[in-house]
Amino acid sequence: MKKPIAIIPARGGSKRLARKNILPLGDIPLIAHIISSTIESKVFSRVIVSTEDKEISKIASDYGAEVFQRNTALAQDTSTVVEVCLDILKDIDDDLFCCLYATAALLSKETIRISYQRFVEEESNVLMGVSSYNYSPVQALMVNDSGVASLLLKEFEDSQSQSHSKFRVSNGTFFWAKKKSFMKEKTFYPSSLRVLDVQEQEVCDIDTIEDYLILQKKYEASHI
Repeated sequence: MKKPIAIIPARGGSKRLARKNILPLGDIPLIAHIISSTIESKVFSRVIVSTEDKEISKIASDYGAEVFQRNTALAQDTSTVVEVCLDILKDIDDDLFCCLYATAALLSKETIRISYQRFVEEESNVLMGVSSYNYSPVQALMVNDSGVASLLLKEFEDSQSQSHSKFRVSNGTFFWAKKKSFMKEKTFYPSSLRVLDVQEQEVCDIDTIEDYLILQKKYEASHI
């Protein structure tokens, strides 16, 4: 079987946490961790970093990835990961690909291997890395500007938690997909979707300085 390709989107701009993709973690830039784990997994024929940023391009090259020069039109706050992947895939013949987040620094090469095996074995168009909710989302409250709260989903008001379905959420690690169906559906949430629970110690989505501090603590704990 032909090996799949890996796509790592990594734009230079970030409004909430500036330059988050290349913040230091340990002795190397953040994005270098997922590049290294992806290469060391030996799952992929190519590891491609999509970026418009010169500094990110150099780091990606230094750590062994190919660089896809992203059009600046796809490096805006409104640009989506789906658009970035489609931009690369239109000129690639590979059947399978995995989109890995630049900030998934804790994701191990073993989990990447397991996810690939699961995706190949199961009949789905997408396999998504997920985590469980700490609290069931059907218990969510909306709070208005006056501080008054109300249930988001009133129909679950009298339901017991043990009767709730299993809920999962994409955790900023990876999406496996089949090129042909992805190019047609243009979504990582197709009708044929499966999930893989990623261990909590390998998950830390980063949007704020607080997230970054949590990531540093997790990384340090795993390298004692």
